[in-house]
Amino acid sequence: MKILFVGAGSIAEAMIQGIVQAPNLNKLDMWVTNRSNRERLDTLQHKYSVQISYDLRALLSGADVIILAMKPKDARDAMKDIHQYLTKDQLVISVLAGLSLQFINRMLGETIAIARAMPNTSATILQSATGLSFNEYVTTEQQGIVRSIFSSIGTVTVVDEQQLDLVTGLSGSGPAYIYYVAEAMEQAAVELGLTAEEAKRFILQTLTGASKMLEATNKPPYVLRQAITSAGGTTEAGIKKLDRYHTKEAFKACIKEATEHSGRLRSQFEHNEPTD
Repeated sequence: MKILFVGAGSIAEAMIQGIVQAPNLNKLDMWVTNRSNRERLDTLQHKYSVQISYDLRALLSGADVIILAMKPKDARDAMKDIHQYLTKDQLVISVLAGLSLQFINRMLGETIAIARAMPNTSATILQSATGLSFNEYVTTEQQGIVRSIFSSIGTVTVVDEQQLDLVTGLSGSGPAYIYYVAEAMEQAAVELGLTAEEAKRFILQTLTGASKMLEATNKPPYVLRQAITSAGGTTEAGIKKLDRYHTKEAFKACIKEATEHSGRLRSQFEHNEPTD
């Protein structure tokens, strides 16, 4: 199977890195192109043994799957460039945050099979949480291909397209929120006397253990939290301080804002389409 990545940024590399590690996908015929950064393509070719080219006709000829992974600001021009070479039997997968199936169909052709995916950069270690949506032209077989690709780099959940803004704000940006928490934990630990390396070991295992507890016990987060929050204890003292600073509300506002911003970006991009 020939897969073409149009765009060679961080999410494209994350997917490529995950795919080459996946036993059932590492023999795919992968090609990568971008707008003009040949040095970047050379780097990906050296690291992952992908094929690179700027010949769109050759790239799209025989491609089973085309993955749109360019920056959103470059999406319109890129889709106009590839439109003329697409055929109705090809599958397009967009990992562009915010751009709707309707808009992509309008740019590429009204009967092109298109899937929207929102992975995250944890794909590099096969731990992405990916949301998927399909348009009406994606066949059952093609849906299986999409699921296979993204299941090989993490978990997959199919959602209504209208929920993808939320997926973007929750799990697409989610790793950054966790890194933000880890950053604060490390800074506090260092200020209180640990070295950064010592703090890192404690933080990594704490986050890993908490994640595995959520998964293994299937208990709601508040139940697990209450189980270790003894009256008058250290955990209660810490939680009270978090409540004083409205930390829960801040995180909820963070996810809501990221979700709403995904919608705003789509609206700005799609509604400002130039006429020609």
